Amino acid sequence: MRDAVKKLGGDPEKINPICPADLVIDHSIQVDFNRRSDSLQKNQDLEFERNKERFEFLKWGSQAFKNMRIIPPGSGIIHQVNLEYLARVVMDQDGYYYPDSVVGTDSHTTMVDGLGVLGWGVGGIEAEAVMLGQPISMVLPEVVGYKLLGNPQPLVTSTDIVLTITKHLRQVGVVGKFVEFFGPGVAQLSIADRATIANMCPEYGATAAYFPVDDISIGYLVQTGREKEKVLCTKKYLEAVGMLRDFKNSSQDPDFTQVVELDLHTVVPCCSGPKRPQDKVAVSDMKKDFETCLGAKQGFKGFQIAPDRHNSVIKFNFEGCDFELAHGSVVIAAITSCTNTSNPSVMLGAGLLAKKAVEAGLTVKPYIKTSLSPGSGVVTYYLRESGVMSYLSQLGFDVVGYGCMTCIGNSGPLPDSVVEAITQGDLVAVGVLSGNRNFEGRVHPNTRANYLASPPLVIAYAIAGTVRIDFEKEPLGISASGKNIFLKDIWPTRNEIQAVERQFVIPGMFKEVYQKIETVNEAWNALDAPSDKLYTWNPKSTYIKSPPFFDGLTLALQTPKTIEDAYVLLNFGDSVTTDHISPAGNIARNSPAARYLTSRGLTPREFNSYGSRRGNDAVMARGTFANIRLVNKFIDKQGPQTVHFPSGETLDVFDAAERYKQAGHPLIVLAGKEYGAGSSRDWAAKGPFLLGVKAVLAESYERIHRSNLVGMGVIPLQYLPGEDARILGLTGRERYTIIIPENLKPQMNIQIKLDTGKTFHAIMRFDTDVELTYFHNGGILNYMIRKMAS
Repeated sequence: MRDAVKKLGGDPEKINPICPADLVIDHSIQVDFNRRSDSLQKNQDLEFERNKERFEFLKWGSQAFKNMRIIPPGSGIIHQVNLEYLARVVMDQDGYYYPDSVVGTDSHTTMVDGLGVLGWGVGGIEAEAVMLGQPISMVLPEVVGYKLLGNPQPLVTSTDIVLTITKHLRQVGVVGKFVEFFGPGVAQLSIADRATIANMCPEYGATAAYFPVDDISIGYLVQTGREKEKVLCTKKYLEAVGMLRDFKNSSQDPDFTQVVELDLHTVVPCCSGPKRPQDKVAVSDMKKDFETCLGAKQGFKGFQIAPDRHNSVIKFNFEGCDFELAHGSVVIAAITSCTNTSNPSVMLGAGLLAKKAVEAGLTVKPYIKTSLSPGSGVVTYYLRESGVMSYLSQLGFDVVGYGCMTCIGNSGPLPDSVVEAITQGDLVAVGVLSGNRNFEGRVHPNTRANYLASPPLVIAYAIAGTVRIDFEKEPLGISASGKNIFLKDIWPTRNEIQAVERQFVIPGMFKEVYQKIETVNEAWNALDAPSDKLYTWNPKSTYIKSPPFFDGLTLALQTPKTIEDAYVLLNFGDSVTTDHISPAGNIARNSPAARYLTSRGLTPREFNSYGSRRGNDAVMARGTFANIRLVNKFIDKQGPQTVHFPSGETLDVFDAAERYKQAGHPLIVLAGKEYGAGSSRDWAAKGPFLLGVKAVLAESYERIHRSNLVGMGVIPLQYLPGEDARILGLTGRERYTIIIPENLKPQMNIQIKLDTGKTFHAIMRFDTDVELTYFHNGGILNYMIRKMAS
C-alpha cells in the first residue's frame, strides 16, 4: 500500500496502524514427520527453512510500522494467545477506562468473547483498513439470547456442548446476528468452556458469541497471571458501569430479539461429520450413521458407495507388518485447533484417558497419523507437570508444534502404503480431529470422512482404529490378561479432571511462558530483515510478490459500469465454503499452481501449501477454486474443473478463466445457500477478483465472505425471497447482463438480463452507504489509498 500511495503522490510513511496491532504468527505448520520421531524441533526447523522469506517480510513490517508488535512463530495459536495473554477485558488509556474489543483476521477471533471481550473476525482486507483508522461499517445486528440451564452430565465435555449448540443455532439461523449467552447454566461453565463455545461461532454462523464478564471471568484473569492491581481495577470498573453479570440473577437478564434455550443436562457425547461441523452425531449412533452415509447419495451425509462394496477390505504392509484398511478406518487422529487445545479440562481428560489406556495395555496402530499441536506452551507445561504427557507420547500423541495444523489441512502426507490401499479400494478413510472444521478436501485429500470430536474421543477412535464401532457394546481392545477393555473403563470423570486441573493449571505457568514469548524463539531473533521504509520486492521470490491490486489505480473515480454478457465460470449448490474457493492445504502436483511453481524451478517437495504462499498472487490465483472436492454443476464429477463454453472444453478453473480474460469476457459465479461459509479467508475474494469474476449470485452469504467480496469490488447479488436458480430456470449456460444503475442505494433491487431474453431481479448486497462508497472506489483498499494519497 505504501508503494501505491507513493505512486499517487502521497506520503507513504503516513501509513501506520492507528490502533494497536498485535500480530501473532500463527503459522500453519505442515506436520511432515512420523509420530515416532522428535517431530517438534524438526517441524520448527523445517518451518523456518520453508518460510524464511515470509518471516523476513513480517519482521520488516514490525520495524517499518509504528504501533505494531509481533509474537514470533512457534508461540501458539493466535486466539489462545489472545485469551491467555493479550486480552485485557478493560482498557486503561490516559486515565480513562473502557471495554476491550477486537477484530481479527480469522473468523475464530470470537473465542475471546468467552472472556467477555467483544470481538469477531473480519477478512484481511477489512482489517487492513481498520488498522489504518477506517471504522467498521455494519448494519446494527439482532441479538439472540441463548439461555443455558442445568448442569452437564459427568461424562460430557465442552466439545460435546459446542457441537450441540452448533447444530442447534444453524437450525435457528443466526447468520449476521450477535448471540449472547445467559442463564444459570453459564455459571456452570469455566472460561475455557465458554471460550470453546465462543470459538465455534463461525460454524453456527453468528457474528459474535458473547459471554458477559462475571466473577469466574475475573478469576480466570488471576489464574492466567494477569497483574492483580489491573484485575482489581477491571472488576471495579465493570461493577461501576453495571457490566459485571451474575448469571443466577434473572433480573439482570437483558431483553433480546429472540431467545432460545438449551438444558445442558440433555447434552450427550457426540461428534460432528462426516463433512460439516453442524452435522452432529451422538457417539452411540456413530457406527450406524457412518454405515448409512456410505450408501447414501453423494452429499453432505453421503458417499454413494455401492452396497456390495461396503465391507471391502484392503491388505497392506507398513514397516514390515501386515494390516488391513476398510471403509471407516481411522488414518488421521489429531488433537489440534484453538477450539479445544485452550481448554485444560479436555486436554487433561485426554491425558488421563491415555494414562488409563496405556496401563490397560491398549495401543494405537503405527500407520495412523497421530499428533498433538497445542495452542500455547502452557498446555505442554501442565500436561508434563501433571504426569500425563508420557502416556500421550506412548500412544503417538507427541507435540509436533504450536499452531494451526491438521484442522487447516496441514497434517502432512500419509504413508505411501496407506494411500495406495485407500486408492486401491476407493475407501472412505477417516480423520478424527479436535478441530472446528471438517469440510470436504480441507483436512486431507485421502480422508473423505472427517469427524470433529473432543480430545479424549480422538484418542479413543485412534485406539479403535475405526469409527464403525459401538463403544457401549464393543471393546476398544483386550488387556494383557485377556480382559475386554471398554471405553467406559478408561474414561475419566469430571471430578478426576477437575482435581488435576486445580493442582496443575496455576498462574506461575502462564507467567513463565508469556514473559519470554517475544524473545524465546532464537531462529526469529537471528532473522535479518530489511530496514527500508518501503519494502524491496525480490522478483525471484515465489513467496512474496508485489500484488497487482493497485495496477492502473488513479486518484479519479471510475463510474461503475453495467456488466455485459458475462459467462458463468462455476455453478454451485449449497454450502460452498471458503475452503472450496481458496484452499489452504497441499498444492496438488497436477494443478495450475504446481505447474507455475515447477516453471520457477521448484520441486514438489518445495511446493509447501497454499496457506504459506498467500503472499504470491500468481500462486493464489491459480489456487482459486482448486479444491479437489469441488462440486460444479457443469461437471459430472468432483474436481477443480469447469466448462469453457465458447470452446466446449473442460479445463482447470484457472485455465478457463484465463481464456475468458484473454477474450475480454467478464465472469460471474452462481451459488446456493451459505456461500462462503468457513474461514474468513480474504483470498476467497481476492482470487475470484483476479480470475475476472465481477459478481456472485447466491441464495445467501456468510457474513465475512460477503464483506470480503465488497472489499474487493466484486458484487454480491442475492436472489429475491422465494427465488433461486431452479425456480428461475437458470442453467448457468446463459450469458448475463447485470444492469448497474447510476444512483445506487443499499440493498436495492437491480435488473439482470439473459441472452435468452429472460429478465429477473436480484438484491445488490451492499448493505450500507459506506459499502457503496467502497464499490465506487473499486474496493476498500483502493478507497483507503485514495484517501491517504489526497
